[in-house]
Amino acid sequence: MRWNLPNILTVLRLLAAPGVAVAFLYFTRPWADWFALLLFVAAAATDWIDGFIARSWKQESRFGAMLDPIADKAMVIIALLVIVGYSSMSPWLVLPATFIVFREVFVSGLREFLGAQAKLLSVTKLAKWKTTAQMVAIAVLFSRDIFLYHMLDRSAGMDEATTQGILNGQIADEVGLLWLAQLRDIAGVLGVTLLWIAAALTLITGWDYFRKALPFLKDPA
Repeated sequence: MRWNLPNILTVLRLLAAPGVAVAFLYFTRPWADWFALLLFVAAAATDWIDGFIARSWKQESRFGAMLDPIADKAMVIIALLVIVGYSSMSPWLVLPATFIVFREVFVSGLREFLGAQAKLLSVTKLAKWKTTAQMVAIAVLFSRDIFLYHMLDRSAGMDEATTQGILNGQIADEVGLLWLAQLRDIAGVLGVTLLWIAAALTLITGWDYFRKALPFLKDPA
């Protein structure tokens, strides 16, 4: 194992994964959401950076090739668990999140079973797009809850009639409440849409990997 820069970035991304969940244990909201979002975006950025450096500087290694997909899966799965557990949009997120987690576990099991033949399940371009869609969707969903909690903070002390009057455009918005509500709605729709797209790509790539592995799953005649 070589401790070059790409491998160090990959290890840091793996260690950052549980940090997304820990943020919600030690920070109040929306600061927990801010911390989780910034940590997730930084970790997602290293996914591209470490691969680029490894290829450009010819520092690719077996350790990095093994750990890189593990770090990606850990970051995505833990972030999804946090979003489903803490977001007010959980009913819309449970099914696509379930598809994503199921596929990741299934493909990991296939690779473990195939052993030396696991190279047949090398990452495809569509799988890379799947990972990108997952990470963008998760980042947008974190931002949605940030807008929500800042909106709740600004509406604190207002009665329901005043709040609804601002949101309906009947009362002058002096605290930016309407702007935050609009950003919340846009981020919510965009995040859910992207997560369903990611789930669809997840299932497609999972089926593709299963199809490639199928000949090795048959018992000898």
